[in-house]
Amino acid sequence: MLLAAAPLRLRIKNVAETNSAIASFIAVVDDDFRILESLESLLESAGYKVAVFNSGEAFLGSKAVAMANCLVTDIRMPNVDGLELQRRLKRQRPELPIIFMTAHHDDGEIERHVVEDGAVGFLRKSFSGSEFLRAIRHALGDPSART
Repeated sequence: MLLAAAPLRLRIKNVAETNSAIASFIAVVDDDFRILESLESLLESAGYKVAVFNSGEAFLGSKAVAMANCLVTDIRMPNVDGLELQRRLKRQRPELPIIFMTAHHDDGEIERHVVEDGAVGFLRKSFSGSEFLRAIRHALGDPSART
């Protein structure tokens, strides 16, 4: 049984197992298990430590809030959606880079709003793996990731 406050999976590779000497910790929040599984696999293959959560509540109730170097979140989710996550994290972790993603292509007004409120990225599903990883590198301050 999945508890609401627990992540779907929290699998953090040992730094020695990753491609880089210092791996960044990425948290991903989405209510679609297929998205979580896919992004977790992609991020791990790129050498990142990853924690995935099936709800905003599960993320907020975890240690990942304090540990994450970047948050990737869906916008539209039940209860605590991506906008509410951003609002709460602005108080708790204002320095935490947030990348939003959405499958709804009518979210142009929301995109403007979240970027004005400090989001570092906005991706429309379905995006490519290279586009996603470039957004992660940009969020982490890699100057070569700028488009």
